[in-house]
Amino acid sequence: MKVSLFATCLVDMFQTDVGKATVEVLERAGCEVDFPKGQICCGQPAYNSGYVKESKEAMKQMIRTFESSQYVVTPSGSCATMFKEYPHVFKEDPVWKEKAENLAAKTYELTQFLIQVVKKEDVGAKLQGRATFHSSCHMTRLLGAKEEPMKLLANVEGLDFTPLPNAHNCCGFGGTFSVKMGDISEQMVDEKVHHIEEVQADYLIGADCGCLMNIGGRAKRLEKPVKVMHIAEVLNSR
Repeated sequence: MKVSLFATCLVDMFQTDVGKATVEVLERAGCEVDFPKGQICCGQPAYNSGYVKESKEAMKQMIRTFESSQYVVTPSGSCATMFKEYPHVFKEDPVWKEKAENLAAKTYELTQFLIQVVKKEDVGAKLQGRATFHSSCHMTRLLGAKEEPMKLLANVEGLDFTPLPNAHNCCGFGGTFSVKMGDISEQMVDEKVHHIEEVQADYLIGADCGCLMNIGGRAKRLEKPVKVMHIAEVLNSR
């Protein structure tokens, strides 16, 4: 099974360990992983800010980059969702719409791919401590990946999992929202950090680097001892 890694901007620039963990988890699951060097931003920041026309060139580049891939896997529910949005963006352009549909059909968020395609719930991970999980908005509401992370975490040896109160609430990141509406975003992430502290979690786990960067940054400023981990890093723990 050949997989192309869609690393995402945040992994590429800030959280490279997440990319490495994703590759190692996939390889242990029997996948052959490559990294198409033509990949850039998926266009989501511009698209969500209303610059649809300007974002299309980035989208076309991504479509070309992964055109020959068998599967495209990304450690981001948000970015996987953006690929699924491409057919809608190009709905008036038959040629690019078909290409976009092909890309969307073979794109998976990491936990989705492990559960739905590889059919593997136990990847042999081990991590001691109490953990809770932040359900990111795009991944759950738009991509529909709700149960996949839970199935994988349930099989991590030594992990004491506790559900996060109001887990469905946004952390306040929302891409450019956290910049444009900083005061509101701060109140939202403060509520999230409060709930993490409430369950006395050693680890806050998530599947979107943007959310984890936002929550982890706020927790650090508030001097909370929780360790923030991407689920790829958890699944790669030994």
